[in-house]
Amino acid sequence: MPNSRYSAKDIKVLEGLEPVRKRPGMYIGSTDTKGLHHLLAEIVDNSVDEAIAQAAHNVTVYLHKNAMVTVVDDGRGIPVDQHSSGLSALEVTMTKLHAGGKFEETAYQASGGLHGVGASAVNALSENMQVTVKREGKYYRQEYEIGHPTTKVKEIAASLAPQELQTYKSGTAVTFKPDTQIFESDTRFSGKKVKTMLRQRAYLVAGLKFHLFDERKDEETNFYFEGGIKSLVTHLNHDKKPLHPVIYIAGREEGKIPVGVEVALQYNDSFAENILSFANVIATSDGGTHLTGFRMALIKVIKDYLDRNKSFKELGRDLSGEDLKEGLTAVIFVKMSANEIQFESQTKAKLNNPEAQSAVYTIMRERLEEFLEEHPQTAKKILEKIYLAARARLAARAAKDAVIRKGALEGLTLPGKLADCQESDPANSELYIVEGDSAGGSAKQGRDRKFQAILPLGGKILNTERARLDKIVQFEELKDLIVALGMGIGETQSPEKLRYHRIIIMTDADVDGEHITTLLLTFFYRHLPDIIKGGFLYIAMPPLYKISHGKAMQYVYTDTEKNNYLKTLPKDTSTKGGSADRGGKVAIQRYKGLGEMNPEQLWETTMDPANRTLKQVTVEDASAADHIFTTLMGEDVPPRRKFIQTHAQLATLDI
Repeated sequence: MPNSRYSAKDIKVLEGLEPVRKRPGMYIGSTDTKGLHHLLAEIVDNSVDEAIAQAAHNVTVYLHKNAMVTVVDDGRGIPVDQHSSGLSALEVTMTKLHAGGKFEETAYQASGGLHGVGASAVNALSENMQVTVKREGKYYRQEYEIGHPTTKVKEIAASLAPQELQTYKSGTAVTFKPDTQIFESDTRFSGKKVKTMLRQRAYLVAGLKFHLFDERKDEETNFYFEGGIKSLVTHLNHDKKPLHPVIYIAGREEGKIPVGVEVALQYNDSFAENILSFANVIATSDGGTHLTGFRMALIKVIKDYLDRNKSFKELGRDLSGEDLKEGLTAVIFVKMSANEIQFESQTKAKLNNPEAQSAVYTIMRERLEEFLEEHPQTAKKILEKIYLAARARLAARAAKDAVIRKGALEGLTLPGKLADCQESDPANSELYIVEGDSAGGSAKQGRDRKFQAILPLGGKILNTERARLDKIVQFEELKDLIVALGMGIGETQSPEKLRYHRIIIMTDADVDGEHITTLLLTFFYRHLPDIIKGGFLYIAMPPLYKISHGKAMQYVYTDTEKNNYLKTLPKDTSTKGGSADRGGKVAIQRYKGLGEMNPEQLWETTMDPANRTLKQVTVEDASAADHIFTTLMGEDVPPRRKFIQTHAQLATLDI
């Protein structure tokens, strides 16, 4: 029953930075490792904003041994004079939501910050923070604990400031330690993730120097790219075969809301699309209006060019947006006033400004039309690539239609191998993709048929890294999987029709099992990426060992876990092998395959939601993922051999 005494005293007003600590996910997306690194991104982007405003040339990041991090830039320095509120402008910036210089276009024409939330949100979610500012030859500092000032803004001696700041004419240094009460995981920053973050921003802001000092490893890394996003496209295609030089387009549309536009694109000989989009150095992983403008302009320019080119005129009638994606690598980067930019949420994954769509469409259409007219050989190579993609798409459609017609005639709406679940709500349904009929039989018997469906695979599937859609839909195992998922593939793909919101790859813990997992990951990443983006793809973690001692039994999932568990057992050296407890000998069973487990064991260890361990498949760095799939699954052998030789020491062999 609801409380009938609901009154004014039940209304709680969150003061200052309380809303951030109360609902951190609203401001940084999550409280896991992704949210942790979002904190650093907010502070780094404030420094990058200074560079975009042409006021900074260096950004330095220190990863300290005590889980603290420092960011130093040579920008103008946060103002320290008195604000209209009576406080120092520095204190207002660091402790008040929706405060900062990005509201006035006179200070920043483009900024990654949104609504002045960034720095103050980081402050609220940090155990402690220290900000040092250098302005007009003087140094100022203020310190905070969980967002609250512990000192006033005061002038300090130069010797107390970070070394870089002493060499700069002006700048800002921010040191903070994430609050362990807020973040679920380890609060130490990942050197790999930080490198990716800084490298990406170095590509976006040509000429800006990034310096990373990881004191935990005594390691220094520097990033500097004179070519900006042109260099980024070259990097994305470095393990592919480009068909032409990088096409670079830049312009600015002066309207009610001015928008700066940069686009770089290049086609390669692969079948996959790789497009990155950014708004004010923020990676918009879910795209948005700027990406829509890019796609609209590209298909318009190509169709118009085809109409004027007799050799390819017939193709223009059948051309679709899907045909333009094959082998396309592109970067779209828009810059807008922080006062006007609109994201879908504080996490800034999707841009919403219609002005960005208009600006990208107009500028790209004009510049790309000019480029193709002036470079007919490049235009010819692009059109030939699109022509082949269109022919393959039409062949795939014919093959797919034949499959659908055959299924309809035979009355088969779902593949015969599929043991479907009773649940009709995708949110409550899961599909296990299982290696082999033996494991499939155990999984079908051991599952909870109410919400768990089972689809056995007959063996290794087609490597889809270098396969077009017509070959994919003709491959029996993949055809069954596509039909079972229900969302289609290619141009007719409808993610909202996905029949399961947990798709779980369950293979043997051996080399063949790992290979099948890799083949499936390649298929999903290249052809059904929305399943990964939606967080619907998982990898099951069956146990490696069953350890019995006396009447007790324990499942363990790694060799390290096995060794640690064995150390906990009392020893009796009189027993064979020297490993036993007072209750009897220790028996260790190594599971080479899922088929070795009976249905009850498979349910208990790998399928029961109360006990199982699942690894969710996510893509944090799209360019790195693209590189790995191209290296491991592509045609070129030398890069794969080099990768195996480099990482061979990480592999282990169980005998």
